[in-house]
Amino acid sequence: MSRKPYPSDVSDDEWAFVAPYLTLMTEDAPQREHSLREVFNGLRWIVRAALQSTPESGGRAAYDGAKRREGGKTHIVVDTPGNLPALRVTSADEQDRAQVGDLADRVQQVTGENVELAFVDQGYTGTVAAEESQAYAIRLEVVKLAEAKKGFILLPRRWVVERTFGWAARFRRLARDYERLPDTLAGLHFLTFAVLMLKRFVEVMAHSS
Repeated sequence: MSRKPYPSDVSDDEWAFVAPYLTLMTEDAPQREHSLREVFNGLRWIVRAALQSTPESGGRAAYDGAKRREGGKTHIVVDTPGNLPALRVTSADEQDRAQVGDLADRVQQVTGENVELAFVDQGYTGTVAAEESQAYAIRLEVVKLAEAKKGFILLPRRWVVERTFGWAARFRRLARDYERLPDTLAGLHFLTFAVLMLKRFVEVMAHSS
């Protein structure tokens, strides 16, 4: 590598693990113009450190009256450790409960239909949401906020989702919604969690050896 390394660059151990999953042709293939590792490093730098000048949100930008903000929404599904198997990007004015069917379909495709129970907050409640999740063999359990609350309350299971949002926010490109296209925003989320999972995998393997 002829350039100065960046903190976001993939380590040798991380690259040894992830390279086979990224390689569609050999490094010396005539069609390859740039090093695959450098392309991966570039993507890691974009999501970790790069910022656009202004938020975009494109045609999906709208006003969310409940949260009093304009832009888009990212609806995420996380597993018990907080990893990201599925998500959906919508405009801010779309109802949370209207996304349940699509999210249930996506998570069952990713997990091989192994999900039976999903904890959700009160935005994803209602008869229609419950029926749509049941169509994919998933039962919804609502984590309710105490009626009389004072100060900070740690809701059961909800903290797992909030922690995942916190992890994503540490990557500057995801700190706000800068993307015009929803598919770009979704892809950057999956890239972020691939980076996080890769780092954790290498750490676990190092400790177990």
